[in-house]
Amino acid sequence: MSDQGLRIAGLHCSVDGNEILKGIDLVVEPGKVHALMGPNGSGKSTLAFSLTGHPKYDVTAGTATLDGEDILALPADKRARAGLFLSFQYPAAIPGVKVPNFLYAARQAVRPGELTPSKFRAALLQSMDTLGMDPSFLGRYLNDGFSGGEKKRLEMLQLAVLAPKYAILDETDSGLDVDALKDVGESVKALRASEEGKNTGFLIITHYPRILQHIDADVVHVMMDGRIVKTGGPDLANRIEREGYDVIREETRSLA
Repeated sequence: MSDQGLRIAGLHCSVDGNEILKGIDLVVEPGKVHALMGPNGSGKSTLAFSLTGHPKYDVTAGTATLDGEDILALPADKRARAGLFLSFQYPAAIPGVKVPNFLYAARQAVRPGELTPSKFRAALLQSMDTLGMDPSFLGRYLNDGFSGGEKKRLEMLQLAVLAPKYAILDETDSGLDVDALKDVGESVKALRASEEGKNTGFLIITHYPRILQHIDADVVHVMMDGRIVKTGGPDLANRIEREGYDVIREETRSLA
């Protein structure tokens, strides 16, 4: 069997001694979009933070590999260098740090010495053009005074600049209005159509299915109480929209 993919098996994770993840099995293949849905408190963000190496999240059992490499044995920065990316629900503002300086530092941290400053700027402008972003972003401080939609679009630009192998988008739709949500969806589509992004695997974590109206998911998973209880196609998200999570909870409880 190929070892390609972000492969999670039997993953258990605790926070402050409380077990949150209770045995997660999940494979995100290169170039595929997986959506992870579930009600609040089901463990979705815990999975994201445990995979990316947040020190508060203690993995107590299971494995996670990225194209065959054990990422749980690596510190957070080396997980990023291996090709793992996380976008946050609430990106931090850093007044005084210009957007291009931050992006160049991030690129250097992940791929040191690959691009000179002039070549990086050319690549950055190309990525902004691909995403339909106004060049005025480059004159601003990182997320300082940004709207919710602008913060999320900047994260999409960071994703384009870093070109990771696998991207975890943790409730990227949180707090966005209809237009901003559409912009984020179009940005992900543009990235997937680009040469560098066409093989990126996505794990889109969301509470509501509305972002999936703009990003086509190949597979939809439902997480409840620290476990993935159901997996299906895009129609599963539509069913949740119509019927809610309680129907899925009762259905899976009767099968347990």
